[in-house]
Amino acid sequence: MGLTIGVDIGGTKIAAGVVDEEGRILSTFKVATPPTAEGIVDAICAAVAGASEGHDVEAVGIGAAGYVDDKRATVLFAPNINWRHEPLKDKVEQRVGLPVVVENDANAAAWGEYRFGAGQGHDDVICITLGTGLGGGIIIGNKLRRGRFGVAAEFGHIRVVPDGLLCGCGSQGCWEQYASGRALVRYAKQRANATPENAAVLLGLGDGSVDGIEGKHISEAARQGDPVATDSFRELARWAGAGLADLASLFDPSAFIVGGGVSDEGELVLDPIRKSFRRWLIGGEWRPHAQVLAAQLGGKAGLVGAADLARQG
Repeated sequence: MGLTIGVDIGGTKIAAGVVDEEGRILSTFKVATPPTAEGIVDAICAAVAGASEGHDVEAVGIGAAGYVDDKRATVLFAPNINWRHEPLKDKVEQRVGLPVVVENDANAAAWGEYRFGAGQGHDDVICITLGTGLGGGIIIGNKLRRGRFGVAAEFGHIRVVPDGLLCGCGSQGCWEQYASGRALVRYAKQRANATPENAAVLLGLGDGSVDGIEGKHISEAARQGDPVATDSFRELARWAGAGLADLASLFDPSAFIVGGGVSDEGELVLDPIRKSFRRWLIGGEWRPHAQVLAAQLGGKAGLVGAADLARQG
């Protein structure tokens, strides 16, 4: 199969891109994300039509945040869209006249990194995305592992603290409450409130108040050596690395790929994650260590991965 289209459904925009067999994006088309579930279907079809203009496209892959069934056709549940058992494949196929594959967005991003990014050369890869929440994907034996019902790799909702912080999923103590962009902001606010004298740079980058602290302020302040910002990154990395050590016990991959907005800070976060991973890896002194790598495709991973999964059929 030649050219395919990948669709990335974001909170503010829906992006479609024509992707070739080498993972290169040849054209893109973006539309604003509508407020209604049915409007999003319309927007997906419009984005596909716009991106495909002038190209001979053979299939479409859609990355959707939520649980996608084992047939890669129905969105069983989407937390940020009112989709419940939404037959997205059928609806879009009827409109665009092309075969459609629907995949969880984190799985699509993991596949993109495995095929065309940091995972090249590895047969067994675990990807995590440290964004507002925490997502992931599993590639073992060169295959995307989705589980019997299609909803594997929801790593963010592994409970790491019994009766811990309340999560948006309704459970308590989920990993993403301790290792995510949202967690980073919480750590910084707590520390700045307790020791404002150690957060002078951080507070100065915002509006001077603890409530005004945002993720971008923490990153800049850490680069300037602000103690609270630096310590907040270390706390996030401690939880992230410990979680990777647990995943190593489950899957024994040759590489972990860390993506998402938090990972954009590079070694500021990756180096302490690696140290935490080594600290908590059972038998770590005697066993081989998986590499902990930075994602390479950035925000393109989901689109490129979805397109390639559509090509795989």
